[in-house]
Amino acid sequence: MRILLISLVVAGILLAAGMMPDSPAGPKVVDGATTPIRIERHLAVPMRDGVTLYGDLYRPRAEGKYPVLIVRTPYGVQRDGVHETMMKYAQHGYATFIQDTRGRYESEGKWEPFRTEAEDGFDTIEWAAKQPWSNGKVATQGGSYLGHVQWRAGSLGPPHLVAMFPAVASTNIYANWITLGGAFRLSFNYGWGVVRMPNRIMLPQYWHSEPYSPVELKYETILNHLPLRDGDLESAGGVVQHYRDWVAHPDYDDYWKAISDEERFSKVVVPAFTSGGWFDIFVQGTINGYVGMRQHGGSEKARRESRMIIGAWGHGPSQKFGDVDFGPINNRTQFDTELRWFDHQLKGEKNGLEKEPPVELFYMGVNQWQHEQDWPIPGTKYTPFYLSSGGQANTPAGNGRLAMEKPGGAASDNYRYDPNDPVPTLGGNNCCGTPTVAGPKDQRPLAGRKDILVYSSEPLKEPLAIAGPVKMKLFAATDGPDTDWVVKLIDVRPDGFAINVCEGILRARYRKGTSRPELLTPNQPYEFEVDLVGTANVFLPGHRLRVDVTSSHFPQFDRNPNTGEPSGSSSRVRVASQTIFHSSDRASHIILPVVPMPKKRS
Repeated sequence: MRILLISLVVAGILLAAGMMPDSPAGPKVVDGATTPIRIERHLAVPMRDGVTLYGDLYRPRAEGKYPVLIVRTPYGVQRDGVHETMMKYAQHGYATFIQDTRGRYESEGKWEPFRTEAEDGFDTIEWAAKQPWSNGKVATQGGSYLGHVQWRAGSLGPPHLVAMFPAVASTNIYANWITLGGAFRLSFNYGWGVVRMPNRIMLPQYWHSEPYSPVELKYETILNHLPLRDGDLESAGGVVQHYRDWVAHPDYDDYWKAISDEERFSKVVVPAFTSGGWFDIFVQGTINGYVGMRQHGGSEKARRESRMIIGAWGHGPSQKFGDVDFGPINNRTQFDTELRWFDHQLKGEKNGLEKEPPVELFYMGVNQWQHEQDWPIPGTKYTPFYLSSGGQANTPAGNGRLAMEKPGGAASDNYRYDPNDPVPTLGGNNCCGTPTVAGPKDQRPLAGRKDILVYSSEPLKEPLAIAGPVKMKLFAATDGPDTDWVVKLIDVRPDGFAINVCEGILRARYRKGTSRPELLTPNQPYEFEVDLVGTANVFLPGHRLRVDVTSSHFPQFDRNPNTGEPSGSSSRVRVASQTIFHSSDRASHIILPVVPMPKKRS
């Protein structure tokens, strides 16, 4: 075993100031931090099936027993930024063990995303609890895939697990990672699953977008490839089996249920703190994790103490995202939030966390934080806003209207959806090096497209605050056996700046659920529910509410070819004729979660 002792530059200063450890039982904590620390490299952890996983341990140098943080990553234990965070936790009195997941970097075994993380996580937690540097209390830390593995391990109920902090994480790999509403998250799944993560180490993505890349290797070329099922050959130069498996299982079947945690919240007996962003690709997992634990957690403590925070972020805290600067108040430091949670849960510190309501949300529009008692917020008024028009709602220059009154005027609007000319992705919930830019983006570049129906309210006279789940009840028909419905909720400023607030998509064959695909009868009207997940936004006086309806959002989602063929198998497309109804008996409407205005903080 190689052991690296890090004597920090400040050690001599701290020694002179009397801040060095004064007992072999553990270091003396000064202003929340301890020094010096020790790093032990390449520690072997045996798994139940004989595979050995390897990781690095960061801990206070003074001998003693410490609470443990487990971090499990497929991105390499020496990835940029990791070293600093692990050292900071060690300085604050934690033994932090970061491990390469199975089949990645130094760990043995075969890399197959998601499939063995429950057992491997359980075995790692229990191994750590028995080490001489552990006091037997273990928590888990990390975001994205590092958050997903926490849910997986937690669902097996490791005896020594005390708490979890799954940030920007999925709780159902099918429903809030691979797909949304049954539509395949093409740019993310391809960029992450094929380009970056096909083998043992993470590969670069830049060569798909750099000017010197040949046209056949650019993202705009390879993401247009049909059929979807063999798109891996366009970039990876060979079969990427996990990607092909994802495409081969378009429905929510046993392949996905085996690695879903949303059916297993009752098995998680420790509290979880979920953290996410309104524009993160996994915000649905952030919300579902909190709600699932509060309602179904496997112990009274887990139900009572689980918490959630959501900012106006993407895949991590920031001040500016997309086209909007939300101010420095939005840029929370994730480390500080996590440290407060771990200090409370593992060290028993009364740091005020126990007195705060369990939910903290960032309200866009007024750009301020507010604590809430739950999600959805108690007392929310779910308010319908109805679509109507004079029959020409195409483009913002059309006559589409959005109002609380039942519709009048023409009974429907029409547009053509051509998969060879899809509506391009412009902002939204995406992530991680893909060729699309996520976040709140000005939608005006799409204003000329007649395949987008636009329904706008009158300018508001009073502010309107919404916070919670957003749903669209859409009465619609298409002239083929399948298609997609895409809905965006947009905040339009007086100067025309139009910001996407939240969005959703539904593959029409999944209108009865993603486990029950059923093709459509051409030209028959159906009622569809499109889930826009959720948001917190204040529409200010003079602003307009707007709802956009279309049938594509490419390349964030794959194009529905409108043929009704099995997903991923079609190499041909057809143009679809779409009808959106807004008559008295087919009143399409969006349901907004209206809440009181957030209170101004002094």
